[in-house]
Amino acid sequence: MSKPDILLIGPYPEWDLVELEAQYTVHKLYEAADRDAFIRDNAATIRAIATRGELGASAEIIAALPKLEIISVYGVGFDAVNLDAARNRGIRVTNTPDVLTNDVADLGVAMMLVQSRGMIGAETWVRDGSWEAKGLYPLKRRVWGRKAGVLGLGRIGFEVAKRLKGFDMDIAYSDVTEKSYADGMTYIADPVELARHADFLFVTLAASAATRHIVNAKVIEALGPEGMLINISRASNIDEDALLAALEGGKLGSAALDVFEGEPKLNPRFLALENVLVQPHHASGTVETRKAMGKLVRDNLAAHFAGATLPTPVI
Repeated sequence: MSKPDILLIGPYPEWDLVELEAQYTVHKLYEAADRDAFIRDNAATIRAIATRGELGASAEIIAALPKLEIISVYGVGFDAVNLDAARNRGIRVTNTPDVLTNDVADLGVAMMLVQSRGMIGAETWVRDGSWEAKGLYPLKRRVWGRKAGVLGLGRIGFEVAKRLKGFDMDIAYSDVTEKSYADGMTYIADPVELARHADFLFVTLAASAATRHIVNAKVIEALGPEGMLINISRASNIDEDALLAALEGGKLGSAALDVFEGEPKLNPRFLALENVLVQPHHASGTVETRKAMGKLVRDNLAAHFAGATLPTPVI
């Protein structure tokens, strides 16, 4: 029996590629010099797309693949997949939730600590001789006992909040409705009021057209010149122009960001700022989690081609 053909939009770790190539004929779009020609040449046989959350699958790619049956996303976010185009064709879409939740929450809290305590600058202070030459490192701000806001109390937001409880923080959250599992947390429906409450605002909600720039100039202004914004969701949830203006003008204290518009080519204005911690979209970047994500991608593909129930369907 011939192996099903799949289109791999972007590279996966070697351990996943080996497993995929054992089960499927893998067409690597990211290696193609002419992507459009590559898709045209292979369109007649491709039955599945394997992609990454930030790469997704456009309406154009979906339309170009007449035999496409399933899109399996390596990542929890599926906002870069054109779900309407998939639904219209009866194409299934899956993602990899849960397996990355705790690592993403860990990084968000770590970013808060690193930025609040100035740990990047403190290491440089030691390494470049400033400690010896200039004395003690400038004082920074505490974390414990302060106020946190969590914008989006889904899987990741809830795990962030659990960790923040260990710092005896006053935790509030915003979501479309109050959550029954939000024990000890205050519900504040309006993101602006949530930001006004918070010293640290974590952005952890899923991205969609409805949430685009939900963190706008009003939210950022409400967070204020002593506040910190931490984004471990999607770049589209934040108005980057408003964020940069606030950071440059002193209207926002600081930011810790793992995601950016146009990444990896981010706006160079971020790199000129000392009050921003920048990270390379690696919140799920542990060996353990990436292996679990790859396995879930393969499990969804295997279930589809076996006619079984998909482990983690989106549609």
